[in-house]
Amino acid sequence: MELFDQWLWRQEYWLPPGITWREMAQMEDSPLPRDLLISLPLALGFIALRCAFERTVAVPLSRLLGVKDRIRLSASPAPSLEAFYTKHHRHPAQSEVSSLTKQSGLTQKQVEVWFRHRRNQDRPSNTKKFCEASWRFVFYLIAFIAGLASLISTPWFQDQKECWRGYPLQPIAKVHYWYYMIELGFYWSLLLCVSVDVKRKDFKEQIIHHIATILLLGFSYCANYVRIGTLVLLVHDSSDFLLESAKMFNYAGWKKTCDSLFVVFAAVFLVTRLVVFPSKIIYTTLILSMEVFQPFMGYYFFNALLLVLQALHIFWAWLILRMVYKFLFLGKLDKDERSDDETEAEEEAEDEGEEEEEDQTSWKKRKVVLDSKLAMMTSSCVLNNLTSQRASVCSRMPKSR
Repeated sequence: MELFDQWLWRQEYWLPPGITWREMAQMEDSPLPRDLLISLPLALGFIALRCAFERTVAVPLSRLLGVKDRIRLSASPAPSLEAFYTKHHRHPAQSEVSSLTKQSGLTQKQVEVWFRHRRNQDRPSNTKKFCEASWRFVFYLIAFIAGLASLISTPWFQDQKECWRGYPLQPIAKVHYWYYMIELGFYWSLLLCVSVDVKRKDFKEQIIHHIATILLLGFSYCANYVRIGTLVLLVHDSSDFLLESAKMFNYAGWKKTCDSLFVVFAAVFLVTRLVVFPSKIIYTTLILSMEVFQPFMGYYFFNALLLVLQALHIFWAWLILRMVYKFLFLGKLDKDERSDDETEAEEEAEDEGEEEEEDQTSWKKRKVVLDSKLAMMTSSCVLNNLTSQRASVCSRMPKSR
């Protein structure tokens, strides 16, 4: 273990040539690798705080804004199909469907419908999506405001060359230390909750993003890339809270508000991620930093992580531009390009069609019953009228005599 520590924490990996760990330790308010351990209890605290927030704030707020959950058709009991669904996968192949029809005694169409209903049962409700979006909205908004307040008066906020003045012997202010640790703890909580959060089409990209962000924050803190790291965090938080707010109003059915917020988010995202991030952040770390120190292993590793983030930015920008195209030329945002599943809308539409068919069938049955009752009432009324007329005629006959 000691040999591993000596290999892992070799100063050639983490620090520029000529700088040792002893010099870093002698500096007041210097970053130490053990400081990162506080991010793990912070992550657990964020998870507990999220559960409390969703129950006490997000759910009542969803009801207040009018979030409605779709009523989905439930799958009928079928032990053999349920066993296949839980143990194997949710989308059986055609050959597997043929085998399941023999085991369950159902037709092929009934088996396909059962699996579609069963998948829809497991889809997250609008309330769950709203709670997740509102939690991220609150954090990103607070983080952006706090980060901007702590950085706006720093010299490296205006001039990125100041990120490297005296590097790496740069003391860290307490506010920037906590800014770093809180953000790191939050991304740890996102990674720990990724299995229970809403899964979208970019699920793998989200995992890569969380891992890259955690590695970026952890390494940049140990190598004292904190100044440029705070700018990276601020650039990301500047647009994230706008996206989450647009999602909230989308789930609540406020389409005009959602569309307006999405347009603002798209503009901020494209400017910050495709213009500011590469021109101010990546250019600073790749080019300007070389005026202060010679390249070392940490230099290449840090910039590689930044390039991974930039590749993800380009991928998400493509999705956003597709949605902007739909908004401009179709007049609305039909759906989230990062929706839970590509076939979700189609399957829910089929379910709605089945519900309408069932409603029509039940209405036809009720109509037949009503027609029969109406016919019986009509015939009884006719008989009653005939009986009363006969009685009145009989009562008048003696008098006429």
